[in-house]
Amino acid sequence: MFDLPVGQGPVHITLLMGPKLARPVPAEVTEALLSAQITATAGERSGFQLAFDLTKNGLINRRLLPEGFFDPKTRLVVTVAVKGTPDVLFDGLIVRQEVGASNHPGHSTLTVTGEDLTLLMDLEERTARYPNLPPSERVLAILRRYSDYGIRPDVYHEKVTQPPHQDLRVHYQTGTDLQYLTELARANGYTFYLEPGPNPGQSSARWGPEVRLGIRQHALNVNMDSNSTVDQLTFAYDGTAREEPQARWQDPGTRQSTLLPQPPISPLRPPLGRRPTPALKRRTLTGTAKQQREQAEAELLARAAVSADVVSGSGSLDVNRHGYILQPRQLVGVRGAGRAYDGDYYVKSVTHMLRPGSFQQNFTLSREGLEARSDYVRP
Repeated sequence: MFDLPVGQGPVHITLLMGPKLARPVPAEVTEALLSAQITATAGERSGFQLAFDLTKNGLINRRLLPEGFFDPKTRLVVTVAVKGTPDVLFDGLIVRQEVGASNHPGHSTLTVTGEDLTLLMDLEERTARYPNLPPSERVLAILRRYSDYGIRPDVYHEKVTQPPHQDLRVHYQTGTDLQYLTELARANGYTFYLEPGPNPGQSSARWGPEVRLGIRQHALNVNMDSNSTVDQLTFAYDGTAREEPQARWQDPGTRQSTLLPQPPISPLRPPLGRRPTPALKRRTLTGTAKQQREQAEAELLARAAVSADVVSGSGSLDVNRHGYILQPRQLVGVRGAGRAYDGDYYVKSVTHMLRPGSFQQNFTLSREGLEARSDYVRP
């Protein structure tokens, strides 16, 4: 969907709401929408905040608000279309509402705040056992509980295979489903998040490595005169961010302790920069000695990969000027920032800010080193 240009047309927002199955809202609700802010970040829960005009005798104030139309746990889907190109920006639940009453006509507002559907996975603590199941199959078993909300699993096998040994250890979940899914992802160097779409009422639950391979989005151009598509872009290089973790493992038969070899992180983080940054810090992982060797190796790989991104970028753009909706958690190229900072980046987060006649995006980028790996950046 992101590959379709949005052109110079007006922005249209469609809202769907309901207890579980979201339906189009009355036209008066859409007309009362003053602004929408939606934030999606890799490895974190997405959130939204919508502000409505709370006219004294309007439908919202008179009937919908008292009858619970905007109550917490109401499902809300936001779709935006520019020149007929629709894109589902958010699918989640309202968690909070605020009313700002004013003496001045037209200044009273209703603000609703919410989080994506992973909130459902974080409402109930449970204790569950998963005998003889590797991590990815435990994830699938958990995600099946949420298929009624249109959540489809997008689950990958672990990079370090961890065959279960029921005779040695049975894996238990204590805490919420989201806590356990996130814990399993972190232990394997993976990320877990929900991606809304492609159709309203659908989401994919990605449990796997960050998307650092495949088609790049259209480039962010800066400092290129009339070809610039980005209002501003700032980069930072933190030389102390990368760590070299160390882990020891004890053979249960011989009681011999050995230092595990450093794994290459490229299976999890295919390099985006030509000149990777060396690790200045060393950290010793605790608790790996008594784990299964495969678990200890997976945790070592995960810790090495997660600290690799030392180069970050942040900026903002106007969607109509850029011509495309920048999508989070995918790759994008940068042009015009100079030899050190041009090239491909992972889009770490995007905040969509919509107002009548305006669609702005703030974003952050990351990668593990300086200089582009290729002389070509997709325009």
